[in-house]
Amino acid sequence: QVQLVEFGGGLVQTGGSLKLSCTASDGTFSSYAMGWFRQSVGKEREFVAAITWSGDNTYDQDSVKGRFTISRDNRKNTVYLQMNSLKPEDTAVYYCAAGIAGWDRLRAVNSYRYWGQGTQVTVSS
Repeated sequence: QVQLVEFGGGLVQTGGSLKLSCTASDGTFSSYAMGWFRQSVGKEREFVAAITWSGDNTYDQDSVKGRFTISRDNRKNTVYLQMNSLKPEDTAVYYCAAGIAGWDRLRAVNSYRYWGQGTQVTVSS
């Protein structure tokens, strides 16, 4: 059982930046692809970004391209999401997730087995 804990959410103004981190309790962290998802009120959970186990490949949603960057440090069992140029529509609870799936499945919620508890990101206009 892998436990994931997110840090770094908060309130920021439009155009600001936040860096989320997610640390895994298990030493097998480097075996998993990692993803960030978000869910806002009344909407389904949606894919934001993902990174393969090695960190060699990353994928992100079109709406965050050029603004968000996912990265990982396998020595620290941690994945990061650097969010720049934040917009009010980025407001949501952000979740990290761990899974084992091919690169073509990393955007799917059901590709991930373990989930963090979520951290709130609020962008004020």
